[in-house]
Amino acid sequence: MERRRGPHGGPGRIAEKPHDLKKTMANLLAYCSRDLLVVAISLLFAAGGAILIIIGPNQISRITDLIKDGIMTGIDLNGIARVGILLIILYGSGAILSFLQHYLMAGFNQRLSLRMRRDIVAKINRLKLSYFNFHEYGDVLSRITNDVDTVSSSLSNSLATVVSSAAQFIGCLVMMIVTNWIMAGTSVLSTVFAFILMTLIVQKSQKHFVARQRNLGNLNGYIEEMYAGHSVIRTSNADESVKAEFGRLNAEVKKSNFMSQFLGGLMMPLMTFIGNFGFVAVCVVGATLAMHDIISFGVITAFMIYVRLFQSPVQQIGQAMTNIQSAAAAAERVFEFLNEEELEDESEKQPCSGAVRGEVEFRHVKFAYPDKPDETIIHDFSVHVMPGQKVAIVGPTGAGKTTLVNLLMRFYEVSDGDILIDGVSIRDMRRSDVHERFGMVLQDTWLFEGTVRENLIYNTRNATDEQMKRAAKACGVHTFIKALPQGYDTVLSDNTAVSAGQKQLMTIARAMIQNSPMLILDEATSSVDTRTELLTQQAMDRLTENRTSFVIAHRLSTIRNADIILVLKDGDIVEQGSHEELMKQGGFYAELYNSQFESAA
Repeated sequence: MERRRGPHGGPGRIAEKPHDLKKTMANLLAYCSRDLLVVAISLLFAAGGAILIIIGPNQISRITDLIKDGIMTGIDLNGIARVGILLIILYGSGAILSFLQHYLMAGFNQRLSLRMRRDIVAKINRLKLSYFNFHEYGDVLSRITNDVDTVSSSLSNSLATVVSSAAQFIGCLVMMIVTNWIMAGTSVLSTVFAFILMTLIVQKSQKHFVARQRNLGNLNGYIEEMYAGHSVIRTSNADESVKAEFGRLNAEVKKSNFMSQFLGGLMMPLMTFIGNFGFVAVCVVGATLAMHDIISFGVITAFMIYVRLFQSPVQQIGQAMTNIQSAAAAAERVFEFLNEEELEDESEKQPCSGAVRGEVEFRHVKFAYPDKPDETIIHDFSVHVMPGQKVAIVGPTGAGKTTLVNLLMRFYEVSDGDILIDGVSIRDMRRSDVHERFGMVLQDTWLFEGTVRENLIYNTRNATDEQMKRAAKACGVHTFIKALPQGYDTVLSDNTAVSAGQKQLMTIARAMIQNSPMLILDEATSSVDTRTELLTQQAMDRLTENRTSFVIAHRLSTIRNADIILVLKDGDIVEQGSHEELMKQGGFYAELYNSQFESAA
């Protein structure tokens, strides 16, 4: 699957892939293997209930003949009562089996949904970061919600319907042949024609069901991205172009929805027409045979019921095939996501133990993104950082600053060379062990809907209120938090007035509470004003004290006290040293530093 740019510069669309209904259904069957026993029992109940219903018309025929034969001589009421009791037992048992079947399939349905969503969420944590560079978040969300719901709801009902309908169809056929083969042949001919039409419709409509799920994912992805950037769209006067792109994607969803629903909806009226035609044919043939004393009137009565029971499965199977097509199209997208390439398995690696000193070494690191191996981003990067040093990484946009951090955190693997922490290659360490060594404050703030307290101590065990408040005071947000309606217990949501700078300060406080041995700060003060920046810088100095820290900075005034300043340009270190040393050199760093103050002036 690849991401394509829209004609208006909108988010990418998911390219169409060939689809195989049989392969998808085989994958779905294998995925449901742990519940096959429950499904099998449920389907047996469905078949049993259908068979019990089939026996009923034969008994109704007996009642009809008893009444007809007794009109002149006296009706055998006891005989009719016995047949009536038998019918009550048959239909009652069928209802019980049907109830059990629906109960079991409802449980299967929910377990399937639960497992699919759990597997998708687990898969997200195992995916390579590059996957999200080429796929829309909205499309992933659509797979978790729309596709999983479609699979579970469509599949659970369709399976039982197909089995019970097949049992009812076969049972009716046998009973009709036993009763009268001539009238049975009349019913079968009309049904064969119905099956031919149903098969043709399924073959033509499947591609539209696949397109419907794919287009819905594209539309959800576009809506998610445009909603996230709504303020940018408004300030850029891009409303019309966004509306045009939305209209195009919405039209594609409408078209695929119309075609799938139209072709799928053809089955029921066609089956109804053929059923009515078969019913008329049976009545005509039956009347002719009765006139010649070949069959009794009770046989005609039984066959009128059999025809309805015989045609009903065909209609139900037609509707079930429509649902199965929807389930297959949705399942294909789910399995496509679950089969995406994952990060390498690290279960055999031993967890790292011992104290973290914070020594970091880059040895001749080279890197190119996996999808563009010929475009090297980092050419030959080497640096040795001693424990406790503060390393600032500066350079123009696209120089490779954030890429270095991604490599250090093992979000990406180096193409060549190595990175060592305390003398151990990060390739030999588990990713979780690497991540535990670092606290991160990113330029893009992330706060979830929850209380201020929950956001500050996020995933930090045994954090005390005193630690939390001390970090909030150090970052200058304690006063702001206390002014909120419930203080630290205020729920942060879209309705809570929190500025971008305050959000960033809270993420810095979160890093302080985590108290990790090493730190990564990616332009952590970009959204704060000058006064707050001074307070935050003082807090950051305390935070980085005696900790190895990597600071990506665009405001060069914030990293003057760094032990080492690495100046990157086009993926290479062009200069390194302290602020004073680099300013004395009068090179690229001095040019960057002076240009910021000239532009400010």
